[in-house]
Amino acid sequence: MNELKKISKSSVPGALEKAERYRLLNEPSEAESICYDILNVDLKNTEAQIMLILSLSDQLTDRMSAFDEAQDVVEALQSEYERNYYAGLLCERRARAHMKHGAIGYGHVAYDWFQDALEFFDKASNCRPKGNDDSLFRWNAVVRTLEQHPSLQPHQENSEPQLLE
Repeated sequence: MNELKKISKSSVPGALEKAERYRLLNEPSEAESICYDILNVDLKNTEAQIMLILSLSDQLTDRMSAFDEAQDVVEALQSEYERNYYAGLLCERRARAHMKHGAIGYGHVAYDWFQDALEFFDKASNCRPKGNDDSLFRWNAVVRTLEQHPSLQPHQENSEPQLLE
């Protein structure tokens, strides 16, 4: 079986640029692979961790298992702000993936994920660096989405059974 080859640490800046380019070309799995190569030689590279989270979240409409992989990377981020911000972004993108699929009950599922995103964005906004309003932009985008899509509603528990006639 073939083995992976290790990249040099000196190639990391260029590799990050390539990963971003692949994301922009809608090739997130290529960007993901490059990020893993970077993290193989520089485990704590925050730029590569963030790019990996974004690359994995770009794949949620095709493979929901990317969520758990990205969540593991989010938990490894050093900054409390970044952990909350990217956890929120991940939940938001999962909600949008559910909306795109449009399966039965998607409105309730997406709504729950959007609510989780709002909680993380709120936490991020409380510890954000001065002048960084990214978590507020994301909060507002989620709120606008919820306002514009009436199908996004919490699941209504009905305590009385419905009888069929």
